[in-house]
Amino acid sequence: MSKGFLLVISGPSGCGKGTLCKKILERNEKLIFSVSATTRMPRRGETNGINYFFINKERFSNMIEEKEFLEYANVHGNLYGTPKQFVLEQVEKGEIVILEIDVQGALQVKEAYPEAVFVFLLPPSMSELKNRIKKRGTESEKDIDIRLKNAFEELKFIDEYDYIVINDELIEAVEKTEAIIIAEKLKVRRLKNILEKIID
Repeated sequence: MSKGFLLVISGPSGCGKGTLCKKILERNEKLIFSVSATTRMPRRGETNGINYFFINKERFSNMIEEKEFLEYANVHGNLYGTPKQFVLEQVEKGEIVILEIDVQGALQVKEAYPEAVFVFLLPPSMSELKNRIKKRGTESEKDIDIRLKNAFEELKFIDEYDYIVINDELIEAVEKTEAIIIAEKLKVRRLKNILEKIID
């Protein structure tokens, strides 16, 4: 069995991270999704424990003090964090865990857990990004402007990532991400135990 790993998918707000991850998980039943904790209110259709763990700020602060997060960040006024224990346990068991987070969080993960695999998801253009955020219908015009400004700032960190996937056609972006997963599974450092069996 090859070693497991953490696949971090991040990019600007509205680039389609959630949709991409959902489709990948539908097509690959063995992959595990890391559910993040957040202090923001659920959006329409979101379920606690499936999309996010929706918790209050006091509980979130306690988890920070207890060092229970692999990463956490303040994004657009709300707190988001990745519970550490679940992710590390699954990777240790040889599982591939998908973590969908913003760029701030991804950079924290890279510092704390550099062996993770990092994918930067991009929209086909910044004007298309604005259209996608508007279509969600969950942000005010002011919020949209903030998200776009943040998106341009986040592009500066693209060199910190291992791969870039442009999310123009969803299925094409999914297939490229699946190709990344296959390539990573075949890396020598993840297959040392299999090599040992062949040599024996």
